Amino acid sequence: MNNTIAYYDDIADAYIEGTLDVDMSSLYERFLPRIPKGGHILDAGCGSGRDAAAFKASGFVVTAFDASDTMAKRASKYIGIDVAVCTFSEFNSVEFFDGIWACASLLHVSRSELQAAFNNLISYLKPGGVMYVSFKHGSGEREHMGRCFTDMDESRLGALISAVEKV
Repeated sequence: MNNTIAYYDDIADAYIEGTLDVDMSSLYERFLPRIPKGGHILDAGCGSGRDAAAFKASGFVVTAFDASDTMAKRASKYIGIDVAVCTFSEFNSVEFFDGIWACASLLHVSRSELQAAFNNLISYLKPGGVMYVSFKHGSGEREHMGRCFTDMDESRLGALISAVEKV
């Protein structure tokens, strides 16, 4: 994970420029109706802050974090909120969330740490809350351009969800 964090620290400006204007509306249209009006959303691994900013502009309360200090600083400025710097396993909050958004972020957690990270996030989800996750399709772990990836297929994701610790 440290190589991945260093990668995003090093290329933050280019990454933000390349992703900030990506149209995510089709995903938002499936996620946001499941969140109560004015509900609280956690953007877990927020990157540029694109999604958190869209949620905030839509009237939701937003909390965000990223493991990259550089990305968190840039996102804080863009969103207009303090973005915490932590990993998924380190995340800790007194708040609980109506929705958790982990768009192309959990895919950077190693398979050996993924269940613990997933369980930690889920522990902050309110009863009836919804979580969005996305992975690259596959079944292995790999490194690509200095970033670590854990790929998932439907079966592996189903097993991850089924193994969530009940809190």
